[in-house]
Amino acid sequence: MALLWQKRVGDCEYQVRSHGASVRLYSNGVFHSQWNPRDPLKGSLWELLLLPAFFRDISQVKSVLLLGVGGGALIRLLQQFFDPARIVGVDLDATHLDIARRYFGVRDAELVCADAREFVGELQSATEPQTFDLVIDDLFGHGSGEAQRAVAADPAWCRSLLHLLNQNGVLVSNFGSRRELLDSGWRDQGVRSQLHGGWTAELPSYENAILAVSREPLSLADLTKNAPDKINPHNPARRLHSRLRRLS
Repeated sequence: MALLWQKRVGDCEYQVRSHGASVRLYSNGVFHSQWNPRDPLKGSLWELLLLPAFFRDISQVKSVLLLGVGGGALIRLLQQFFDPARIVGVDLDATHLDIARRYFGVRDAELVCADAREFVGELQSATEPQTFDLVIDDLFGHGSGEAQRAVAADPAWCRSLLHLLNQNGVLVSNFGSRRELLDSGWRDQGVRSQLHGGWTAELPSYENAILAVSREPLSLADLTKNAPDKINPHNPARRLHSRLRRLS
């Protein structure tokens, strides 16, 4: 693996490495993002975050709010498979956003350097409310050599995110483990009463668990109709070996 760039900012060391046609971002040794323009669907965690968007037809995903940009691999995937008219990517780390532009080729997206909690609060209190067809909460930091959620998914945070979601929109959230997901505010009775669709997704090689919820039903038949073959749960030759379960 070749080192393309590295830099230390404060107590964080950033590295961008290449592996074949792939580019990878590491922050303090934590593997944050990977993008391969020649072969974007490789069965990784980033495709698992992408998968729930296919609960909706491609034409229904026109606006996206991504909280936690990293290197921007998920933005590149969304642009390739959905081409939304608007993508807003928020990250507290200005170096991550610079890397997304310089090394991951992120273009035509609104990249905002801000605290996600403050940004979400400002959107909520705006005179003209903004809502999105897809909201992705991928807020992870890099402590002790491991990726850790940067914002606790308590009921207040869940309600704040739902406030920014269109009626038919899909909200996706990344958790470090299934236990963390099941202990989150998404299972709070008041939050659950607003939801009519909920699924979890996991990969055998990752501890992470992905949550997908909506105010409207989420049909597995729609997902398998819309998803590309390489990540489609019903394709025996798929690369993304996801385990999907309804949120209990």
